[in-house]
Amino acid sequence: MVLSRGGRWRLTALLGIGVASLALLLTTCAGLPGEGSGRRGAAETRERGATAAPGWGFTHTQYSADHGTEQGRRAAAETLSALPLTQNQHIMGWGASNPEPSPGRYDFADLDRRVALMRRTGATPVLTLCCAPDWMKGGRPGDTDWSQQALETAPTPEHYADFAKLAGKVAQRYPDVRRFIVWNELKGFYDDDKKRWNYEGYTKLYNLVYAELKRQNEHNLVGGPYVVADSDPPGGAGGTAGVGGDWGSLDQRSADVITYWNEHKAGADFVVVDGSSYTREGDQLLPDEFGATAKFTDVTRWVRETTRLPVWWAEWYVEPPDANDDRDGWSEPHRLAVQATAMTRLAQGGAAAALYWNPQETGATCPGCLWRSTELADGGGALPMMKLLGRFAREFPPGTRFRSVDIAADDRPNVVVLADDDALLVVNTLKRPIRARIDGRSFDMDGYDVRWFKR
Repeated sequence: MVLSRGGRWRLTALLGIGVASLALLLTTCAGLPGEGSGRRGAAETRERGATAAPGWGFTHTQYSADHGTEQGRRAAAETLSALPLTQNQHIMGWGASNPEPSPGRYDFADLDRRVALMRRTGATPVLTLCCAPDWMKGGRPGDTDWSQQALETAPTPEHYADFAKLAGKVAQRYPDVRRFIVWNELKGFYDDDKKRWNYEGYTKLYNLVYAELKRQNEHNLVGGPYVVADSDPPGGAGGTAGVGGDWGSLDQRSADVITYWNEHKAGADFVVVDGSSYTREGDQLLPDEFGATAKFTDVTRWVRETTRLPVWWAEWYVEPPDANDDRDGWSEPHRLAVQATAMTRLAQGGAAAALYWNPQETGATCPGCLWRSTELADGGGALPMMKLLGRFAREFPPGTRFRSVDIAADDRPNVVVLADDDALLVVNTLKRPIRARIDGRSFDMDGYDVRWFKR
């Protein structure tokens, strides 16, 4: 299988076993950006009909809560059940085997198990319709090549309809899943000759999948194009005029995908992007790691204005990877403070959904992971990022009306604040301790502290 982080890839191999039990869940409902009259309570966010604003959640990767020791799996299920979030799973790769190894021969065992986990833990389920069986992209029926190059390959145009048919089979098999993302980061759709994305080909594939999913159930919600919102330094040659700031500017090629897809799509219930706060080349965080997160607000607002659709972030990243694609150079408090800031910027931009790419590993340490590896006998417990994600989802669901906060003048450069009528989040962006005076309170904060208050 392949595990992807921010457009970079790493190869692993693990095929799951087992057949899912069937238990229907109630999924999360939240209003579109700008709707509602304040924060919703947990009981109010249970689904009364699917919407395109599932809020905060995460994507399952290769090693997730359905593998490992019995104790670890049980503990992870308890962790996920205690903090119900949106959960996303790809139909091939990232823990799922080839769903259609040969035309008309299906193998949904791994996907069944992941969907069962979502149901069992009270998640709002999302399925990402990627990737494609080998026979749809030039391979032999019955073979599955898990190499990076093979998995990144898109279906050939003569098999677009076959992929749409597979999407329909998936929707039939999981009738309680209502939200579908079409493809992942336009993998296989880059045109080397034109030096741009083949957005025409992707949109043809998308339109066939959209029509099939709506044919299966008109209430299915479908979105794309899941393009990487790359950025260049301020003044860079690839930047887009009007979409930028101190963090840089949106790459014109990414913007072109969104505008073409928006103009030529058969329909859509939401629009999907992903990206990092650092630049496309050089991994620069401008003006610094906290200031760079303003990109998430600016890009979200531009995408909303361009498409008039709810905006989903299928992935977001704040820490540049090293040569091995690891993001473990920051301390956990530092990482958590920047993540809290990024989530604040996404919320301020009006994101309808944001799915954290869970970098789950099998060892005792896993920087940025949501829970301790279930491969460990004492694994499965919530880690700091899970606690932040769960609390943020509870306090600031889509539709939240944020309130202004009184911040002492000398604190303003050092803190990031988000508040509604009920909750206040404060982040210290400095490595050193401070004494903050915010919203009528005076309190001490450790370096990179992330604090919650009731208002």
